[in-house]
Amino acid sequence: MDKTKKILKIYFFILVFLAGVVPAVSAQVLLKQGSTGNDVYLLQVKLQEMGYYQGDLDSTFGSELRSAVINFQLNYGLVPDGIVGRETWLALRNFKFSDASRGQGIHSNNGWRIAALAQQYYGVPYVWAGRSPSGFDCSGFVFYVFGQQGVSIPRMADEQFKVGVWIDRSDLQMGDLVFFSTYEPGPSHVGIYIGNGQFIHASSGAGRVIRTSLYSDYYQSRYLGARRVL
Repeated sequence: MDKTKKILKIYFFILVFLAGVVPAVSAQVLLKQGSTGNDVYLLQVKLQEMGYYQGDLDSTFGSELRSAVINFQLNYGLVPDGIVGRETWLALRNFKFSDASRGQGIHSNNGWRIAALAQQYYGVPYVWAGRSPSGFDCSGFVFYVFGQQGVSIPRMADEQFKVGVWIDRSDLQMGDLVFFSTYEPGPSHVGIYIGNGQFIHASSGAGRVIRTSLYSDYYQSRYLGARRVL
């Protein structure tokens, strides 16, 4: 009897998603890597149905599910942070297969892809003169991420500061480069803007790739400007 009830429960969840409906409660649930439970299971089923997720339906939010979420967010013009909050739940609930390519103009914007790719290296160690996933310095990180998207830019921060077009802080978009004067005058530190007032960068102080607010006291006082390369 218990096995029958479990099977019926699974079929119920699948039917709910096949109807294109995400339970209203889910719009209030925030899921991220490390989360577990029924809401994660529902998310896995939905993303599998949509072709984004190929992993196990194990109710555990792992790295494979996070990648699936990021790809979905990219395709819907959402912040590709791999976190399922209200906006991502609503997009999942409203998904129609006929909409799968509705945002190609937005999705092809490499800025979104640069930001998503950069966040995959969160936590990689800081290494002076490093420019590979085994270790990055600030400009080496930017150089590598842009290179992975086929965008050629100079290796050093002061040279990167000269490419692209000048962008006002109020007009920042994902993938823009943000520059700071830190250990020496001029553009001595660089990061990649990822939205919501945050940038990702290889920090010598933290010893790894981290996300930081542009408006933190340290970086706000040392902000030099931003460039749009893409």
